[in-house]
Amino acid sequence: MIIPRPLKIGIGGPVGSGKTALTEALCLRLRDALDMAVITNDIYTKEDAEFLVRRGALVPERVVGVETGGCPHTAIREDASVNLEAVHGLLERFPGLDLLLIESGGDNLAATFSPELVDATIYVIDVAGGEKIPRKGGPGITRSDLLVINKIDLAPHVGADLGVMERDARQQRGARPFVFTNLRTGDGVDAIVAWLRKDLLLAVPA
Repeated sequence: MIIPRPLKIGIGGPVGSGKTALTEALCLRLRDALDMAVITNDIYTKEDAEFLVRRGALVPERVVGVETGGCPHTAIREDASVNLEAVHGLLERFPGLDLLLIESGGDNLAATFSPELVDATIYVIDVAGGEKIPRKGGPGITRSDLLVINKIDLAPHVGADLGVMERDARQQRGARPFVFTNLRTGDGVDAIVAWLRKDLLLAVPA
């Protein structure tokens, strides 16, 4: 298996599901072992990029915010040119990049990344949306390389049964992996890093 360099991973999911929290967690976990950078997508601002810089996830020059305008789905799928331009700019500055995370703007269950833009996808949903979310399906839930079900701590507060969500995720995804997380506390990040190592053959520390 030939692994592209940099490995480009798309992180998608609905607004508020935890995409930026996942991006931050992976940066903090991997930045000392890998040469990495991040691209974020927002409709009219660069808020997520600015958040990551404020939090110290990566140095500012390694975080690029893309303002998509209009529909954010188009910028990661039908016309990914603005993101491809950002990728090329980062590669010119950091030709030795190992890993590039590309976070989409908040999207719906039908949004997907262009294969021209990313090599693998992580899709993030959250328990606060209700236990029905996994069984609703959609490309992000059924075909992403990894499904992250975030905010498990909220399950008792919203009446969500994690067992039902696990069953439905397994039915929708078959053999494709999924992980339960509480990214606010770091629960589940180890499993995501293990997936990067095992499934994507990324040389990351245990």
